[in-house]
Amino acid sequence: MTAEAARPGRMKHVLFDVDGTLIDAVSNQRRVWGIWAERYGLDADEVYRVALRTRPSETFARVAAGRDPDECLAALHELEDEDVRSGVYSAFDGAAELLRGLPAERWALVTSNYEHRVRGRFLRTGLPVPDVIVDAAAVAEGKPSPVPYLRAAEKLGVGPEDCLVVEDAPAGVRSGLRAGMTVWGVNAATAVAGVHRHFVSLREAVPHILAFAAGPRGDAAP
Repeated sequence: MTAEAARPGRMKHVLFDVDGTLIDAVSNQRRVWGIWAERYGLDADEVYRVALRTRPSETFARVAAGRDPDECLAALHELEDEDVRSGVYSAFDGAAELLRGLPAERWALVTSNYEHRVRGRFLRTGLPVPDVIVDAAAVAEGKPSPVPYLRAAEKLGVGPEDCLVVEDAPAGVRSGLRAGMTVWGVNAATAVAGVHRHFVSLREAVPHILAFAAGPRGDAAP
C-alpha cells in the first residue's frame, strides 16, 4: 500500500533526499573525486563517471582494484570533510521556503552521506535542520534498499502509506518505492522510472509538496 491510497485523516510526512534534491552539490562531488583521482594517478573524468553510478566501495573496486579500500575510503572522507568546511554550496531554488513551510516534526532527511556533513552543508546554505536525519551510519543497507526510508518513517512514528519521498536519483526513487511510499521526482529534465509525479525543478514542486503535507488527504494523485 502506498500513500496514493492513504486513509483520510492521517497526517502526512515528507522525506527528502539531500544532494541533488535540496542542495546542489554536483560541482563539489566532481571536485572531491577529481582530487581523489589525482592522488592515485587515475583519470578524474572516468573515476567520476563510475562514482556517479556506484557506492564508494564499488568505485574503488572498479577504478583502484590494487589499492587498500580502507585507505581509499579514508582519503575520500578526508576530502569530503574539507569540502564541507571550505567548499561553496548552494541550495536549490525553493528549498528554504519549502523546508520552513513544514513543521519540524513532519519531515526528515534521508541521505547516503553522513549527518555531520549534512549539518555542515545546511549551516552553510541557511537551511533549517529537521528532528530526524537518517544517514549512511544509521542503516546497514543504503539506497536502493527500502531500509533508509523505512527507518525514517519509524523515527517519525508513521507508516509508509503516510509518507512522500522527494528524490532526484534512480537509486533513491527505487528505495522509496520499495518502502511502499509515494515518490515524486525533482531536478531532472525527464522523469525517473517509477515516480508518481515528476517536476523539472524543486521550485516547481514546492506548492504541491506543501499541499501534500497540509491536508489529511494530501496531494498524492499523479
